Amino acid sequence: MTFRRVWMAGAMVAAAGLIVSVASAQTGASVEGDWIVQDKSGRVRIAPCKTDASRLCGVIVSMPQPNDAKGQPKRDGNNPNAAMKSRTILGLPLITGFKPTGPGKWGDGRIYNPQDGKTYKSKLELAGNGTLKVSGCVLVICQAQTWTRAN
Repeated sequence: MTFRRVWMAGAMVAAAGLIVSVASAQTGASVEGDWIVQDKSGRVRIAPCKTDASRLCGVIVSMPQPNDAKGQPKRDGNNPNAAMKSRTILGLPLITGFKPTGPGKWGDGRIYNPQDGKTYKSKLELAGNGTLKVSGCVLVICQAQTWTRAN
């Protein structure tokens, strides 16, 4: 190989690396990590799903009051599935199956609300100020919360 061919090959590899870097930056910042829910009733850890690493899931990792009045761990008592009523709220899968839908946006996911035992279609959007907008919908009625990144 001549010097020119070596230089051209190196330039093409560098250009390919730059294209990959730009494409990664355009997909938006990561939402992976710990988030404090709007009412400060818990902290949710968002990470790739164990069953499909291309999607995001989240579990409740801490709560200011993880125990009930009797000192026992709070349970998922509102779950319509009797077999799941005994699982603890701490460690509970809260969000599942989110995939990237655009820069700073994830959709096609579900969010579980332990307060009513229902699961809702949901989407996530990373705001410019670093907060996370979490919206859940039933038919055409949607509600949103703003989560803040935990330190």
